Amino acid sequence: MSTLWRSSSTERWHDALASYRDVVSRQHVARLAELDEWYRDELPTAIATRDKAYITHAELVRLTEWKMARGVWRAPNLVLVRGNDARQVVETSTEAFAAVPLPTKPIAVLTTLAGVGPATASAAVSARAPEMYPFFDELVAAQVPALGAVKWTLGYYETYAEALRARAVAVGDGWTPTMVERALWASVGGKAGKSAL
Repeated sequence: MSTLWRSSSTERWHDALASYRDVVSRQHVARLAELDEWYRDELPTAIATRDKAYITHAELVRLTEWKMARGVWRAPNLVLVRGNDARQVVETSTEAFAAVPLPTKPIAVLTTLAGVGPATASAAVSARAPEMYPFFDELVAAQVPALGAVKWTLGYYETYAEALRARAVAVGDGWTPTMVERALWASVGGKAGKSAL
């Protein structure tokens, strides 16, 4: 297990974050590198350019594919996500993003969509507000000793996000909870999904 969480070395944190793209590439999961680049670079820009922030149905499906490719593949969840009404996705995500910066309300609102749990919801909200909401990743949570066993609940996510926000402040230099999450994930070599896309 990585010792990055306990490190106060800014250099180590920067090195881990700098390795993120390489670690993604080394997962050898079909389309992960492409999806990850889209998630990091294109989706936040698309959301930011809209008068009212929201995600489309197609974006939610692609975001779910990214999340599963980077972690654990759960085909039934993807089927449920694909089954959501496109208009409902826009309405629900508009409401969720309008609730930023409340700690868990944006996540709670998005979890009303079929197939969307706290992790998928956090991925969407992180794309909207990375300075407040990190992606909820089991591999990352496991590195934060104070959190204990991972629970896929809003309360656990709130504690997880607070811990990553505090660490971002400690690292300094403009770090966000999202940067902390990616550095921690990369520091242990990532974790490939169970099925190729």
